[in-house]
Amino acid sequence: MLKHRGFPGRLTGSDFQFTIRRGNPKGVTPITRRERYRDRKSVDRQADTAFLKALIEHFGGDPFERGNLDAGRLSWLFGREVLPAEDPFDPADYEALLRIDLKVAEANFPEIFAQPEAAEDDEWGDD
Repeated sequence: MLKHRGFPGRLTGSDFQFTIRRGNPKGVTPITRRERYRDRKSVDRQADTAFLKALIEHFGGDPFERGNLDAGRLSWLFGREVLPAEDPFDPADYEALLRIDLKVAEANFPEIFAQPEAAEDDEWGDD
């Protein structure tokens, strides 16, 4: 199982896990599409946003191996923002390739893609 070095392990200040330490000896947990209902807790939505942002910063639009990324967290994005990058796709394989659909990600999580406003000239700026 590939370990993605430099990828955050969890949502800061929470128990929302982004990566796993070791493979499951009872078998690989498959990735399945989970429905995101409007009444989900705010912290659940924050975890989705932080995880997707980390995926985009780490991999961009390139295909990536599932490796030690948490199946449960991937499942909240799977089939929408995160798609299979190979055919046939095995959802229960640590070596399965995934990719991010950046257009769907931007439509569903615009806050990740929002550009910070340019700093205003202050009194110390060059004129």
